[in-house]
Amino acid sequence: MKGRRPRPLDDGDSGEVRVSGHLSWAKPIENKRVFCLTQSATITFMTIISNCTATALKDAASSLIKGNLVAFPTETVYGLGADATNEKAVARIYEVKGRPTDHPLIVHISSMELLDKWASEIPEYAIKLARKFWPGPMTLILPRTELAKDFVTGGQNNVGIRVPEHSVALELLKKFEALGGLGVAAPSANRFGKVSPTNSEAVEEEIGKFLLEADQILDGGSSQIGIESTIIDCTKDLPVVLRPGYITSEMIESFLSLNLANFDSANNKVLVSGLLEAHYSPNAQVKLNGVPNPGEGFIALADVPTPVGAVRLARPKNNDEYAHELYNALRLADSKGIKTVQVITPVEQGVGVAIKNRLIKASFIK
Repeated sequence: MKGRRPRPLDDGDSGEVRVSGHLSWAKPIENKRVFCLTQSATITFMTIISNCTATALKDAASSLIKGNLVAFPTETVYGLGADATNEKAVARIYEVKGRPTDHPLIVHISSMELLDKWASEIPEYAIKLARKFWPGPMTLILPRTELAKDFVTGGQNNVGIRVPEHSVALELLKKFEALGGLGVAAPSANRFGKVSPTNSEAVEEEIGKFLLEADQILDGGSSQIGIESTIIDCTKDLPVVLRPGYITSEMIESFLSLNLANFDSANNKVLVSGLLEAHYSPNAQVKLNGVPNPGEGFIALADVPTPVGAVRLARPKNNDEYAHELYNALRLADSKGIKTVQVITPVEQGVGVAIKNRLIKASFIK
């Protein structure tokens, strides 16, 4: 399918280019202008929006209001969105993903001004974190209000909230809220337990056949960070990191000038995404810190040489690039029919902690 040259995301079709993922709280991997890339939609029935103008995003927001699903880019990974107050729409998320209904979803809002609509008790440290790291790759778990129903929280009395740092996501949320929406529930746009998608092609590959004609995929290029958000339990006196991400424990402790409570997996009662032993898994078997045999996949930092006969899938220069490239590399292994991927894990510093977390779960043998 041939299309026009993609236009930048703009305000009111003015032609003004918006910058995606500037991450004001951290040095970005790469500052890019966001263009919604052209791609074919000959196999699937849903609409793939390759020209994310203000008009297109308003249409996508209207589609969410009507109860349809919209997959959209964030700075972490692509999400599969539905109106968080619409039980039937949210049920379709679970159906498309094959996700257990007791696994809660994260509600996305455009700014912390909407936080009190979803959270009933917000400790001072959570407000400070929101002001510092939102928009950004951080999810806060807080006691819910009546607005957060069981079909979003998985029956828990808490709700996860996030403000994403991606121009397409933020504009979609703003237009959705302008139409009366209050929040978009959006887990990663993949089948449950599989590798999260970081571009629109991966979304189509993962869930395209499960979407309906009225559903949409918004193409906003490659996700800048490449792994899911940091999840912080804010229901206790001290915050607890339940899932590591780009916002590290060290960053949180330094900013708040306090020590985080330790995560006790054995006694943890807060269910969130990414806590299962097996997750983020490609079809290939992932093995850690071994030597690949000829024909096996290999992922390691660029200064690690490729063993003879191994298929190099990624050679990131640093941990930020490692996070950005990891999921694409695992998908590449599957596309090549590789059965085993050996991965040399990075040093557990900064985002390296989150990378190793994802790799341990990806390597877990069910």
